[in-house]
Amino acid sequence: MQAAENLVRKQFLIYPGQVEKIERLARRENTSAAEMVRKAIDAYNPDLPADMGEEDLMELVATRLKEAISDTADTRRRLNEALEKIAASKG
Repeated sequence: MQAAENLVRKQFLIYPGQVEKIERLARRENTSAAEMVRKAIDAYNPDLPADMGEEDLMELVATRLKEAISDTADTRRRLNEALEKIAASKG
């Protein structure tokens, strides 16, 4: 999640049933309704067809997983470099 200072306040009109649903989901996830809205916005991708087949979905998942692994490896590398610099400066 992004830092709270980066958040922007917005107001939206939604139906009472939607309020009930988001509050129910938030309780189930033990989080806030606002966080559930942020998750829904992040998950929404209008470029993906709703009728995507299982094989296409698995390919998409595999692609996203490879991206996540690559990003994680890059982050670990940068973190190790930073830790080495800190250790060397104390050294």
